[in-house]
Amino acid sequence: MIKVLGCIAYEHNPWLVLVALLVAAAGAWVSAHLFQRARSATGSSRFGWHFLTGISAAVAIWCTHFIAMLGFDPGVPVLFDTWLTMSSLLIAMLGATAGLVVGACWRARFAPVTGGMIVGLVIALMHYTGMLAYRVDGLESWNVPYVAASVVLSVVLSALALHYGTRHGPHDPQGANLMAGILALAIAALHFTGMTALEVEPVSLDAAFVDPSTRNALAIAVAFAALVIVAVGIVTWLLDREQRTESIEQLRQMALNDPLTGLPNRVSFGERLELELAAADGEHSKLALVGIDLNRFKEINDLRGHQAGDEVLRILARRMRNLLGSGEFISRIGGDEFIAIKRFAERSVLVEFLTRLESALSRPIRYDDWDFVPGASLGVAIYPDDAKVPSVLVNNADLAMYRAKVDVTRTICFYEPAMDETVRARRHLAVDLREALVRNQLSLYYQVQTSIATGKPIGYEALLRWEHPRHGFISPAEFIPIAEESGLILQIGEWVLKEACLKATTWEPPYRVAVNLSAVQLAHADLPLLVGTILKETGLAPERLELELTESTIFANRARSLEILREIKAMGVGIALDDFGTGYSSLDTLRAFPFDKIKLDGSFVKEIDSDPQAIAIIRAVLALGKSLGVPVLAEGIETPDQLQIISGEGCNEIQGFLFGRPVPLNQLVSSGQIRLIGNTTNKSS
Repeated sequence: MIKVLGCIAYEHNPWLVLVALLVAAAGAWVSAHLFQRARSATGSSRFGWHFLTGISAAVAIWCTHFIAMLGFDPGVPVLFDTWLTMSSLLIAMLGATAGLVVGACWRARFAPVTGGMIVGLVIALMHYTGMLAYRVDGLESWNVPYVAASVVLSVVLSALALHYGTRHGPHDPQGANLMAGILALAIAALHFTGMTALEVEPVSLDAAFVDPSTRNALAIAVAFAALVIVAVGIVTWLLDREQRTESIEQLRQMALNDPLTGLPNRVSFGERLELELAAADGEHSKLALVGIDLNRFKEINDLRGHQAGDEVLRILARRMRNLLGSGEFISRIGGDEFIAIKRFAERSVLVEFLTRLESALSRPIRYDDWDFVPGASLGVAIYPDDAKVPSVLVNNADLAMYRAKVDVTRTICFYEPAMDETVRARRHLAVDLREALVRNQLSLYYQVQTSIATGKPIGYEALLRWEHPRHGFISPAEFIPIAEESGLILQIGEWVLKEACLKATTWEPPYRVAVNLSAVQLAHADLPLLVGTILKETGLAPERLELELTESTIFANRARSLEILREIKAMGVGIALDDFGTGYSSLDTLRAFPFDKIKLDGSFVKEIDSDPQAIAIIRAVLALGKSLGVPVLAEGIETPDQLQIISGEGCNEIQGFLFGRPVPLNQLVSSGQIRLIGNTTNKSS
């Protein structure tokens, strides 16, 4: 009798047994790592990874069994049943896949153990189906306790393999390695324990044996095929791992860099600032933080579209990146705001860096057929002079930048402690202004405009006033810029226009009412629609409304501004050019648009008694208005002498304290200048 006892059979090929164990270990290792990859996958790719895992596990189970079987020589003729052999492979593939899918189910508490038990039973079923395909010329008998022990070992060890494999995260190699070792042990334990249960009693010892060389060749072929499949699994896993590594790196780059400009973003800036501060401490040097805010960038988006704005940001970012040297860093922290870092020992080095920045940001940009000069406001805070804490340093640079933005005489401002209180007050004022709009704390005052020829009023200019509940009246020169910076100017401007038109509908005589427009309002695409809607709702005749704007308001985008003004003028609304003689005043603007009135700036009238040049300018403006057929209104008339000179030069209309200060409407009514008719409610309601 010949008894097969695992790897201690009477005759065996130890090399094939070793190959079988190698296939079991390699297959289990690949299966475990593919299993972990399947756990982290989502959607349809999850099923693909489960399929690869099942194939790998089936190869490990099936090939280990048959390579080891071919390595044993029972001393009797041996054949393999083709259909049962193929069936055992199919069992291994389907069963291992099903068990691993169940084991990866995170919703069920005992899913890993259940899936592992399924895999263990599949190993046993595949093994004993394969043993049925193992035909020997002799009588076979089985030791039932060994058979039971092999099944128990397979089930228990497989359950433990998936249990420990799922206790760790899908990206933790420790869980995969532990699972691989236990799974390989389960495959080997099942096979060698099961083989110990088999006893063969030869029927004829002189029958023809299968050629050992043929059996060895078959075993080597099976082993080669198994290793090829395992190698494919390894390569697949490695490629996926590399791809995931690249994806993680791409995600990291996306997390640390601005996608539009390619510059480091706010997160990257925070990390770099910590490093640069440490380097400055180590070198006993200083560090400058430079806050950068582009000027007029909103105009680009409003007037040219966001595509143009994005291109401007890319160009400026490229310029700033190209000028950086050692110890210099710049990032985009949002919108049109950037922040730069510069380590320096001597102040001249910092000044040179700021000069380079300012030059890069102020050079003209050509976009399509449009030339744009961007410019920027730069605020500088120095470590450790201005702050020793990163957050305070950033805040101080922001305060300095804010000062540079509101100070038209400077583009670069260094932080000063007094800025804290100033900016804090402006921010509080912005909050109060928002509340003032909601609580109806804003009001309109009216200043008369008079015809020199008749000496009678021809209209009133509506002027916005704000009486703060704690601070009293606040100058428009103070709160209007705050309204523009905070974005409230559109709401306030709409309220002023509607209130002025509504009140004017009740006046008798029906005087004209003049309302000022800001650059922000003029840049808004819906301004003509807004004017038309308010005229319709209030019932005010268009010819009784006059909109005043300065040439600097038009200058931001001259072509678009003039187009909007033409739409409004087509309604019958009058358009007046305010503060003429200052700022961007040019004959070309007067030629390009038929204004209904030119308002001569009051600064010339104020100097009319002492400055001959002022008289010359007034005379030139009046002559220009006469030649163009446009009436001229002189502002700031405060004395009879000024009135006499202006009148003698041929001025058409006047406005100033000599004829009336800005007052509330009720004072005009009580003085008899205006009578009210009807009511002041919205006529569209």
